[in-house]
Amino acid sequence: MNSSVADSELVFGRMSGISRFIYEGLGTPTSNGEMDYTIAGYVLLAVVFLLSALVFKLGFARKLRPLQTVAIYIFLFLGCLILTFLAFFLPIVEGLIVAALILIIYRARRMNEYKGTDKKDSTA
Repeated sequence: MNSSVADSELVFGRMSGISRFIYEGLGTPTSNGEMDYTIAGYVLLAVVFLLSALVFKLGFARKLRPLQTVAIYIFLFLGCLILTFLAFFLPIVEGLIVAALILIIYRARRMNEYKGTDKKDSTA
């Protein structure tokens, strides 16, 4: 067995679940027989950024001026570059999914609660 194949199997064995899924699915073979994972890296970065932006929007975002919002998302993107490197071997994407689901459930319950108090007030 080739050492680069053994190395890639070792790396894939240590990767977190969604990262491995992205890299196995989006790796493209090159002309010299090796795999190119450039697209997979960009997709992983996009997934981390989109999930981070969703979690930020659901849990922490406030009404700000447009320039301040742009600055926040630029710094969020820079932080996601670091998170992407951690996402190879740590369950960063999985954690962001769980955080987003918890915040979505929280928001839905608050909206239901708000609608429930509105109906009680109008009947009195």
